Amino acid sequence: MTNATRTKTAAKTTTRTAAPSARSRPAPKAASTRSGDPRTVFAKAVAQAGWVIDAISPEQLDRPTPCHELDVRGLLGHVADVMARVRLIGEGGNPMANGQVDVAGVADDGWFDLFRSRAYEVQMAWTDAAVLDREVVLPWATTTGAGALASYTSELTVHTWDLARATGQHPRWDDEVVAVGFGAIRRTLPARDRTAMFETIVAKMPAGARPTSPPYGEAVEVPKGAPAIDRLVAWTGRQP
Repeated sequence: MTNATRTKTAAKTTTRTAAPSARSRPAPKAASTRSGDPRTVFAKAVAQAGWVIDAISPEQLDRPTPCHELDVRGLLGHVADVMARVRLIGEGGNPMANGQVDVAGVADDGWFDLFRSRAYEVQMAWTDAAVLDREVVLPWATTTGAGALASYTSELTVHTWDLARATGQHPRWDDEVVAVGFGAIRRTLPARDRTAMFETIVAKMPAGARPTSPPYGEAVEVPKGAPAIDRLVAWTGRQP
């Protein structure tokens, strides 16, 4: 083989094996690929969130979001906290015990990498299917691991919508993810009179994890036949 041939071969090999850029990286995945497994549904919610987060530019971090009191940067920090709570449930810990992300300590272009690392931690924590049947005590319910994962599928999907709306994105929503999320939030959150429920939930949360205002308003009416994602976010008090 001549030197020129070796050089061309090396160049081709380098091209094939080079790490993808930030914009071409695959979205992070979580836990399982078994049909009907709640971990699979959450994995798809994680993938949706990953695509949206990866497309957010540093210039968009100070934009307001539909999530009350949080800009894009603050909401990205909250999403990282959500992923840490899901990991703690998988590990058998207290999901409210994790510290909040110091948003000032995350580089403007580091949010996708933080989310991807949290997604990997979730995957590792939920590998054992026995977690799905384990009792989980949340501030708003005592449920199973599977039930908790459905609740966080709802929260992650709603916040993905928040981020997409704030940054002008229009993702293609996974029907199963939205259906599971909507079913979970309807089981735990009434359509009206949420103030007393919110106060009870907050009282059960550690001081450092308590929100300063209700995370959800009263449910918003949507037209008959509205897309499933619109019905989900409207149930949280957001205007689709």
